[in-house]
Amino acid sequence: MKLWRSEYILQGIRAAFVKLNPWMMRRNIVMFIVELGAVMTTAITVGNIIGGVSWSLALQVSVWLWLTVIFANFAEALAELQGKARANSLRSARNDLSARKIVKNERMDVPASMLVKGDTVLVMAGEIIPGDGDITEGSALVDESAITGESAPVIREAGGDRCGVTGGTKLLSGTITVRITANQGETFLDNMIRMVESAKRQKTPNEIALEILLIGLTVLFAVIVGTLPVFGHYLNVSVSVPVLIALLVCLMPTTIGGLLPAIGIAGMDRLLGKNVIAMSGRAIEASGDVNVVLLDKTGTITLGNRMATECIPSDGVVQKYLLEAALLSSLADETPEGRSIVILAKKQLGIHGADIHPPEGSRFVKFTPESGMSGVDIGERRIRKGAHNAIAEYIKGFGGVIAEKMSKTVEKIGMDGDTPLIVVDNDRVIGVIRLRDIVKEGISARLAQLRSMGIQSVMITGDNPLTAASIAAESGVDDFVAQAKPETKLGIIRNYQQQGHLVAMIGDGTNDAPALAQADVAVAMNAGTQAAREAANMVDLDSSPTKLLDIVETGKEILMTRGALTTFSIANDVAKYFAIIPAIFAGVYPQLGLLNVMHLSTPSSAVLSAVIFNAIVIPALIPLALKGVKYRVRSVSSLLKRNILVYGVGGIILPFAAIKLIDLVIALSGLA
Repeated sequence: MKLWRSEYILQGIRAAFVKLNPWMMRRNIVMFIVELGAVMTTAITVGNIIGGVSWSLALQVSVWLWLTVIFANFAEALAELQGKARANSLRSARNDLSARKIVKNERMDVPASMLVKGDTVLVMAGEIIPGDGDITEGSALVDESAITGESAPVIREAGGDRCGVTGGTKLLSGTITVRITANQGETFLDNMIRMVESAKRQKTPNEIALEILLIGLTVLFAVIVGTLPVFGHYLNVSVSVPVLIALLVCLMPTTIGGLLPAIGIAGMDRLLGKNVIAMSGRAIEASGDVNVVLLDKTGTITLGNRMATECIPSDGVVQKYLLEAALLSSLADETPEGRSIVILAKKQLGIHGADIHPPEGSRFVKFTPESGMSGVDIGERRIRKGAHNAIAEYIKGFGGVIAEKMSKTVEKIGMDGDTPLIVVDNDRVIGVIRLRDIVKEGISARLAQLRSMGIQSVMITGDNPLTAASIAAESGVDDFVAQAKPETKLGIIRNYQQQGHLVAMIGDGTNDAPALAQADVAVAMNAGTQAAREAANMVDLDSSPTKLLDIVETGKEILMTRGALTTFSIANDVAKYFAIIPAIFAGVYPQLGLLNVMHLSTPSSAVLSAVIFNAIVIPALIPLALKGVKYRVRSVSSLLKRNILVYGVGGIILPFAAIKLIDLVIALSGLA
């Protein structure tokens, strides 16, 4: 999703200012308090300017707080624009289609969006069907994988129960006339749009935990700063407004807020280096907590088209004879399956394309959905290759039948979840070709790695249970769901989320768009449909589902980096506390000078040193935020101990030393 285009940025900026409305800001207590602080410091700045009092510190704090609120609102606005952008993308994909409309026996090209129920359109091979409808003339082979998830093309023909076609599917062969049966707003894509718009992403547990932490810290320090003047009055201590503002700025979680964007951007950059485009830093962070991943089969786990993997000869038939017949009978088959048979035969025969010389006078028979076969006629020989039913009917005309043993072979191939194609020479069955979905290389090992990280993998497919079970066993997924429709996928994800799981979805088809929109981490294959890419919050340019492991590791690195820097930031407050509190009270109560463990020069120098450190620590920590904390498979307790030791203890020691050093520089320079 291209949310960084100028129109989206402008919409986000406008929304960021609109969200400054206190009634809208009240939903985020942290930013609501920050906005109140911004209003107060702005008023103080104006008052100081009018009264001729020093206003520099108040102005700087005011600008910082306003920018913090606006940036937070801008991020929220972009998140809200995602759903609108996804739905608009689906609408534009529908509206960009054109149609060849038939009006009074004449053809005219019109936008698909102008078609209404009852219109008739002509669709030719290689074209996208422009709308939902019924075939009134002709028959064709249709690729519905982008809609249904089923990898095998299907036959659609006029009359009977197989005349319906869906807008957005592709005609592989044949020419058909379609009568549109759905108005705009009622089509399959319109239902997709509604599902995408209704999908909502959950807050991750880490987001919720951090939000609670930030609320607690903000409220705590706001109360402390707000009550200091009261205590100062009873203790006869005059606390100036600049000091109060400095204390609030130093103790509020400004360091965490300043570094979080850098951490998210760094994660997106690291993923980009792995050929994964992330549209949201939030999605990358969520990937670190994912414990269930749903993978679409076609194009994700498998290559997408069924490929010929084996030629099994009948009894008494030489393998070479079967391969040559399979090759010749597939030369006129332009489907992906037909081309794969040619490739397999050439490989096993050890020949190249230039070596293929059909006998003179050969007449090729192209594959058609009506016949379900392709082949070649060489003199009196009639070589054919096709589906079981089509071949059985064909050789029946010669008085032949399929032998029982070959029928069992065909049945076994089907039970394995593969597709059998029979090859005949006149009335003689000479063998069968096995077509199967090819599992992408390396996916089994990657899924095993995910399992070791506590992540469950589930394959979801529109295929039949036998095919699904076969692919699931070969790929090594933990579970699978067969014959799944788009609403099935969406329901499964919502069910997992209601149980408290964070769900990742990998898909490539239009039928995956609603599920991708609902998933916490949505990864679309770049080779997939535009609708899938727009619905996702990540796009894998290599179209490899094994890339999920890289995404999860990057997500965990971000979580570890954020946790480490959060620990460091909170630890910093200890040093700033020992710098500012003595500065406020030690002048009246010398006993509190014991808290001045850093032996800072003067109260003014102490406050200024803490403010300066608070400012420079953010850019100083940016390199760590960008590089990230390297992820290693360790126990939670081991990671926690290391985090406390390095970033907790280090977060206390470093600011003590840095504030003291800054104080020495200030004292030597006479700035305070």
